[in-house]
Amino acid sequence: YTRITAAKHHLLNRKIMASAALFFVFLALATMQSQTASSEKETHLKVYWHDVVSGPDPTSVPVAQAATTNTSKTAFGMVMVIDDPLSEGPGLNSSRLMGRAQGTYIAAGNDQLALLMNMNFVFTAGKYNGSSVAIMGRNAVFTKVREMAIIGGTGVFRWARGYAQARTHTLDLMTGDATVEYNIFIRH
Repeated sequence: YTRITAAKHHLLNRKIMASAALFFVFLALATMQSQTASSEKETHLKVYWHDVVSGPDPTSVPVAQAATTNTSKTAFGMVMVIDDPLSEGPGLNSSRLMGRAQGTYIAAGNDQLALLMNMNFVFTAGKYNGSSVAIMGRNAVFTKVREMAIIGGTGVFRWARGYAQARTHTLDLMTGDATVEYNIFIRH
C-alpha cells in the first residue's frame, strides 16, 4: 500500500510540475506577444521612383536576355539592374532626393508586360537616412495600381513587413523612361 501511495504522489507531483511549467510558458509567450504588438510601428511613405533607360547616364541597364527577347512583344526574359533615384516629388530635377532603388527587375510575363521586381529602397536623406526596405513582387506595368510585398528591412525598418503600391505617374513609350509613385506601408 505504501509503494502504491508513494507512486501516486510522485505521479501527482509530476503532473502538477508539468502543469505549472506549461502555465509559465504560456504566460511568457503572452507577455512577449503583447510587448511586440505594442512596440510595433506603422509607417507610410510616398516616394517617386525614376527609371531612366535612355540617354548617356541611364539608371537602369540590361544585363541578360533570352534568345527570344528581341522578338517578344513583352521583352520576355530581359533582366535589368537598377540604381534608380527615389525623390520626394514627381520631378526628378526639382524634388528632394530621398534615396535609391537598387536591385533588379525581370520581364517575366510572356503574354502581358509584367515584371518581377526585386529591389531595396535605400534611404539616404531625412528621418530614415541609412535605413532600407526590401520589396519583391509582380508588377503588371499597365495595371493602374500594382501591389508588391515588403519582405524585410534594415536600420529603422529592421524586421519590416508590409506592402507597396505602385502607380505610374509618367511613361515615355519612345524612350522607356518612367516615373512611378510608390506608396509604402511598413510595419516594423
